[in-house]
Amino acid sequence: MKKIMVLLGAVLVLSACSDKKMVVMSKGPAEVNTDAKTIKAIDGSGHEEKEVTLGGGKIVFKLNTPAGEATVEILDNGLYVVNVKNDTIIGSYQKYSDPKLAPNMVTQDALKKQIDSLQLLSEGKNVSPANRNFYILPNQAVKISDNTKAMIVGPYHRIRSAEKVDGKDPEVYRFYSIKEIRENIAKMVALTVPEKR
Repeated sequence: MKKIMVLLGAVLVLSACSDKKMVVMSKGPAEVNTDAKTIKAIDGSGHEEKEVTLGGGKIVFKLNTPAGEATVEILDNGLYVVNVKNDTIIGSYQKYSDPKLAPNMVTQDALKKQIDSLQLLSEGKNVSPANRNFYILPNQAVKISDNTKAMIVGPYHRIRSAEKVDGKDPEVYRFYSIKEIRENIAKMVALTVPEKR
């Protein structure tokens, strides 16, 4: 009886860890119906996000969005971003650092490397799960992490705080609209121009 209880406990723990979570990013409100497996979005104003926890197994959602109709598959367990905007979403893993320990100055070389990296990302180059960066076209779902508790910071939002959990650094992914990325590149390029005297 004790062995059966231990086995049942292990099955419950594994099934609790096997959920899928998706963050639906839209411009204006999106309707997510988990029973009918549909996501409907209209082209509204402002960036909106809906976080939805799903069960195990293969899940297919039908999308009806400003970018047209499509289907997306949520196959493996983990955290997904579903883009139902009529715009590309770009993001990457952000290394956690205590604000007190973060450098307050950036060298010109480091700035140029950041610009090059963002430029490649905005073109969909050097993008891979191994690099933990993402180029998500409209009507696509992309697995971000195996960790459903990872933090997603969407376009037009700022990271306010992220705390260590059980002594581990938080897993944070920051996403931007392609327009934001281009604006950030332009601002960074302006910082590489020497001041006129």
